[in-house]
Amino acid sequence: MGRRTSFAGLAMAGTLTVASVGASTAIEALRKPVRPGTDRTVSQTLPTRWINTWVSMPQLTETHNLPPAPFTGTNQVLVNSTLRQTVHTTVEGKQLRLRFSNAFGGANLPITKVAVALPLGGKAGVSAIRPGTSEPVTFQGKASTVVPVGAQVVSDPIAFAVAPDSDVTVTMYLAQGQASTNVTSHPGSRTTSYMLSGDNVTNNDLPGATSADHWYFLSGLEVWAPGTTGALAVLGDSLTDGRGSTTNLNNRWPDALFDRLVVRSDIPPTAILNQAAGGNRVLNDGLGPNALARLDRDILVQGGVDRMIVFEGVNDIGTAAATSAAQNQVAADLIDAYDQIVRRAHTLGIRVYGATLLPFGQNTGYDDPTGYRRAARSTVNEWIRTSGRFDAVLDFDRVVRDSNNPEQLKAAYDDGDRLHLNPAGYAALAESVPTQLFRNSALPEDFGFN
Repeated sequence: MGRRTSFAGLAMAGTLTVASVGASTAIEALRKPVRPGTDRTVSQTLPTRWINTWVSMPQLTETHNLPPAPFTGTNQVLVNSTLRQTVHTTVEGKQLRLRFSNAFGGANLPITKVAVALPLGGKAGVSAIRPGTSEPVTFQGKASTVVPVGAQVVSDPIAFAVAPDSDVTVTMYLAQGQASTNVTSHPGSRTTSYMLSGDNVTNNDLPGATSADHWYFLSGLEVWAPGTTGALAVLGDSLTDGRGSTTNLNNRWPDALFDRLVVRSDIPPTAILNQAAGGNRVLNDGLGPNALARLDRDILVQGGVDRMIVFEGVNDIGTAAATSAAQNQVAADLIDAYDQIVRRAHTLGIRVYGATLLPFGQNTGYDDPTGYRRAARSTVNEWIRTSGRFDAVLDFDRVVRDSNNPEQLKAAYDDGDRLHLNPAGYAALAESVPTQLFRNSALPEDFGFN
């Protein structure tokens, strides 16, 4: 690995590692120091551009997550229906665009009418909008559009100011609905949406509406942002999607990380894009396509992404057989997959930060009495920490594990299932990420060579 040097208390040549132990943060040296005089801000080379301020990972909707009755019928959903959803922004802009996905739809998605507005009281998950804020959305100047099977559609730019760390309401009307029960959505929204029969797009409230804690069809909200604005995308599973967080409070760990960044005047504006889904795996499809398959769609082609965090792999270990051979194989395959993710991201100039996998001791589904799965997690985490492959290491394992029993989560952070975190645990993860990772600096000359 080469000679170790000291940097902010703990250093390793080639990698920056972070772990919170009490109030302390251990930081390791950057992958390659930037030579004096080579630092530059992005604004010197990049123009104003479209950057997502919010995203959701598109996936095929499971039967139990389809729109509730009466909005799902035989081979059709949301016929003659209004759908109102709220999303939480990160970076600001004075113009926005919307993205609608039909990636997993079984039929074309005809959208009759769309509008954006500010939610009443500025809150997530409410059915009412602030009077006078609704603005129509168009597609090539028209009110309606059709999203083909497997495709997405981006709206025209809309003059609508978006503040950072705020909420925006998107209301859709589907006169024909979608002629399939194969529907694209993001079930783990942790945000309440509303459905009501008829065209109610411009109505200030939706009395009597049916609610569901899922997002449907909507996959991105973009803003026209200056070149100094960057974006960090997170490739993850339920621990990033926010299992155990509070519905409508936006307190997943990426949300808490943004809350830290937005108040820092020394950090350029940075969008935090949560591209995670509960049950997702790196190597094999599960809930949503595997991480290697969705890397291009969810990370690499997202406008403005210059950093990413890889925090995924526990579901691969937990669903592989609890045998020595199976767990040795899944650990080796995960390491190869991480290497591929880094290689593909580096080609596009994207820095990649690797996060260690959290303990799952005493979890009913994943922990095994033989200890083979624990050993696989240990192997993977050791590689993440010591390989030098990542541009920085976020040692989330050390942040939330029980110091007296490192194979288990700290009780104060455990959501109760010994696998997921509560809001305090997610806040601890966010607090452990060093803000210096978000300062603009030139990439090393050999960045992406390997």
